[in-house]
Amino acid sequence: MPRWLETDAVKKETKTNAARLLDRAGIAYELNSYPVDEDDLSAVHVAASLGVDARALYKTLVLRGDRTGVFVCVVPGDAEVDLKKAARASGNKKADLVPVKELLSLTGYVRGGCSPIGMKKRYPTYIDSGVSECGRIYVSAGVRGLQLILSPTDLVAFTGAATADLIVVGYDGKE
Repeated sequence: MPRWLETDAVKKETKTNAARLLDRAGIAYELNSYPVDEDDLSAVHVAASLGVDARALYKTLVLRGDRTGVFVCVVPGDAEVDLKKAARASGNKKADLVPVKELLSLTGYVRGGCSPIGMKKRYPTYIDSGVSECGRIYVSAGVRGLQLILSPTDLVAFTGAATADLIVVGYDGKE
């Protein structure tokens, strides 16, 4: 069962830049905390810690295309991004994940706490088209141990994202 952050005092202490940006935009969301396991930062593990379906928890991946440079893909926690599909969606011929050592300097976030909201720079963002099947989704709040729960429509609109088929078909969800 997820632990909901219910008091205003707790919410103020755990507000992240991503949450503050949503507040300013008047977008409804909830915060949900979970215990961090430094040995397993996978989205599937985070979903299990929260007691939610990994298909409702979306992970944020940062990629670099050969033509357009850095861009962001947001895909279900139990899926793997298809690099060819991501490249095609972003107008590239080829794309690769950005090395973890570059993540902080590019986004302001660390692995396991990368949010599609509030990066240092606004990168082109692509969200897997399956997001439209979800009523509410979980995305990182910008730190390990805290997730934002919001409407996929609000996330797409706020990030200016395009939706596209981005995942490997038949992936078993094990990272």
